[in-house]
Amino acid sequence: MATRLRRGLTLALAAGLASLVGLAAPAGAQAASGAGPYGPTVDLQILAVNDFHGNLEPPAGSAGQITLLRDGQQVRVPAGGAEYLATHLRQARAANPNTVVVGVGDLIGASPLLSAAFHDEPTIQAMDLLGMETSPVGNHEFDEGKRELLRVQYGGCHPDDGCYDPEHPYPGARFRYLAANVVDEATGAPLLPPFWVKNIRGARVGFIGVVTKDTPNVTTAEGTKGLRFLDEAETINKYAQVLRRLGVRAIVALVHEGGVAASPVYDYDCDAPTPGAGVTGPIVDIAERVDPEVDVILTAHTHNAYVCTIPDPSGRPRLVAQGASFGRLITDVDVTYDRRTRDIRRVKARNIVVTRDVPKDPAMSQLIQRYQKLIEPIANRVVGYIGADILGRGAGTPETPLGDLIADAQVEATRERFKAEVAFMNPGGVRSDLAYAASGAEGDGVVTYAEAFAVQPFGNVLVAMDLTGAQILKLLQQQYSEANAASPRVLQPSEAVRYTVDLTRTGADRIVADSVRINGQPLDLARVYKVTVNEFLAGGGDGFTVLKEGRNPQRSVPDLDAFVAYLGAHSSPDRPLQPPKADRITFLG
Repeated sequence: MATRLRRGLTLALAAGLASLVGLAAPAGAQAASGAGPYGPTVDLQILAVNDFHGNLEPPAGSAGQITLLRDGQQVRVPAGGAEYLATHLRQARAANPNTVVVGVGDLIGASPLLSAAFHDEPTIQAMDLLGMETSPVGNHEFDEGKRELLRVQYGGCHPDDGCYDPEHPYPGARFRYLAANVVDEATGAPLLPPFWVKNIRGARVGFIGVVTKDTPNVTTAEGTKGLRFLDEAETINKYAQVLRRLGVRAIVALVHEGGVAASPVYDYDCDAPTPGAGVTGPIVDIAERVDPEVDVILTAHTHNAYVCTIPDPSGRPRLVAQGASFGRLITDVDVTYDRRTRDIRRVKARNIVVTRDVPKDPAMSQLIQRYQKLIEPIANRVVGYIGADILGRGAGTPETPLGDLIADAQVEATRERFKAEVAFMNPGGVRSDLAYAASGAEGDGVVTYAEAFAVQPFGNVLVAMDLTGAQILKLLQQQYSEANAASPRVLQPSEAVRYTVDLTRTGADRIVADSVRINGQPLDLARVYKVTVNEFLAGGGDGFTVLKEGRNPQRSVPDLDAFVAYLGAHSSPDRPLQPPKADRITFLG
């Protein structure tokens, strides 16, 4: 296995270098100083999809909707589904034959059961059907570690589960994953090629791919073992100069990091009143430091929708865009390439909604149906009943009903054996909502195993540990301080926890220390409490480093098993589970 992966990487790097050496215009094209048979300019189209996360089937609940403005009112409309995405991409490509389809990372990982059960091989096959040509790795491409990522790229049977079709072993992705800022500590080289060049009728466009440097903080330690993640802007600038020396002056950065839009409306004007005023977050700093040689920055990771301009270091506006997530939007970038300067002259972009009022793509339907048949007995198993939507990602609040429900399930799963008193769930681990409306033939209010899996797809094992009251207070403070000072991450607490957050304060001071209650009693800073978290948090994930100080850590059941058991124990057809009130945290100011 290791030999095959190393051979694949070597061949890929060799092929990449060969393509760069052969960057001359195709036969018949004139030199850059002349127009030749193609004319002085060429109109190109870049179609981008980001944060797909294996959503082959139409996502349910809020995860399958896009917000738009109608008659001055915000309206949410259904969107997404690979069968519809394929049709919309085909329609968009028909408008311009000079088109390249790219991803912006997190194509896989945190996926629904249909894809995750097969280690995301169905999604890679779907991306190939879409005609995708390149994508940077996202942080979730590392969920199963670098060896699995290399297998996903170069092919081969899974080392544990083997081949799902022995007669047709998994061939690997036809598109190129890029990882300019991910360095293998053993070799000192990028784990995957740093850039890729597309030659369209003599127009040469370079694509540089990077992932958030914060990947080690948002991925399990095992997933990023042996890797270093470098600064995004510095890495882009380095390879922009390499491309320039190779004669490539039209450059697009594919950045798996993003920003937060000021409005949920997918096509609002985020440049009003000034360029970039309507977007905040890490991408702003990155964009402001990226070399003016880079013409376009396509982003991801934050699951937001925006098409903005952010000034480059020279002060000129530059396009920065993102297309939400889960295949609900396509970012359409139209550029005019100047053959004389070999650079991009004009750029404009928009996000296209992947509506479900178009015909399904037959090839994509065939792919999905094949895997649906294989997973059907597991996916359709009934695990519980709910009386209303239980919102997680769709709640739009720091504390969510579904987050609280998961925390309750985790403390219950570890109470009898480990004497757990409280549990905390990381918000990023709650991947969807539990929708009351049926997604199939199961009936309204029925929760299937596939729907539960979509909520918690990571397979994290629960860990019960000893924390002092002082450490619990520190844990709560780290929601707003240290690594989370700029972008707070609010842990979802189990029923026994109550405390107040004062939003008029900053950092750790936002936690009102004397408001913290455990089982109705004031937090005793000297007392030892038994606390349950998932293994991602236990390793200090999401900046909660105090959890690495926990004593006597004891591993328990997988988080999904705990969630499914809780749904089964606390619901029935005549007594469905109701959403928690999500009132365990009081917010002031």
